[in-house]
Amino acid sequence: MRRHWRLLRRRLLGIVPVLGIVVIGGFLLLEAAPGDAVDAYIAGIGGADAGQIAALRAEWGLDAGPLARLGAYVSALARLDLGWSVGFNRPVLEVMLERVGNTLLLMSLATGLALALGTTIGVVCGARPRSWRDRALSAGAMALYAVPGFWLALVLIVIFAVDLRWLPVDGMETAASGLTGLARARDMAWHLVLPVASLGLVYMALYLRLMRDSMVELWPLDFVRAARARGMPRRRLVLRHVARNALLPVVTMLGLQSASMLGGSVVVESVFAIPGLGRLAYEAVLKRDTPLLLGVMLLSAVLVIAVNLLVDLAYGLLDPRIGSAPNDAA
Repeated sequence: MRRHWRLLRRRLLGIVPVLGIVVIGGFLLLEAAPGDAVDAYIAGIGGADAGQIAALRAEWGLDAGPLARLGAYVSALARLDLGWSVGFNRPVLEVMLERVGNTLLLMSLATGLALALGTTIGVVCGARPRSWRDRALSAGAMALYAVPGFWLALVLIVIFAVDLRWLPVDGMETAASGLTGLARARDMAWHLVLPVASLGLVYMALYLRLMRDSMVELWPLDFVRAARARGMPRRRLVLRHVARNALLPVVTMLGLQSASMLGGSVVVESVFAIPGLGRLAYEAVLKRDTPLLLGVMLLSAVLVIAVNLLVDLAYGLLDPRIGSAPNDAA
């Protein structure tokens, strides 16, 4: 346990500078983009005179210089104040808290689907490399991984929602259904089948290939050959020795892909009209809502950091050498 706390402490020390880079870098990138919230608002109402535009910029705090606005934003962050959304006319934190649960649910289910199916089928492929089963499943995984996520989502909609009419096409749940308890949970699960499949199947193919290739590299190693020489049953050899060690790069990739999956949720949430962080970021861009977009970026960075912390702890459980030495750089 002490080893895991030591590993966690080293990771936590690097969080503050990472978040600082996200905040400052995100602010500077948005500052370099043309237009602001006033321009988006004026375009939406059909125009306004110069006096009204100047008054709006003063009211929304956009008349100050970039450094002054950055200083004010960082100062507000130090007080845990994420600012005011000019697009929704509400506090940024309040808007994000309404959406983050949907994104976390979608990402968790998609990650679980991808990891469970990918590693299971990867073990099947890696148990007997270059067999007909391995070649067929690996080829299917490569074809699936080459498919763009948005195209897969549209195909699934056409097949299962439009043609077969088996599944709903949009939303997290049936609007104004009045369902509660288990009935509401079943309704939400029914709505999430297509979004979870669209987001998870592509990453499932990645984990399958990675698990299979990792097992192929382990078969010629001495500890595997020694276990086979001792007459260890093949099933035990595959599961307890080869597959367990092959999980290490898969778990590492899980942490690295968390940011990509969060980015992929922008497309999936937009296609299926799911009110999550991804769709909120899209709406913030359309409204040039800089405080809200910065808040989404910051919260997304926190989520990715949290996933990587969990991956580090899982890595330490899988490999006892990780974090065992005080000066271990892992």
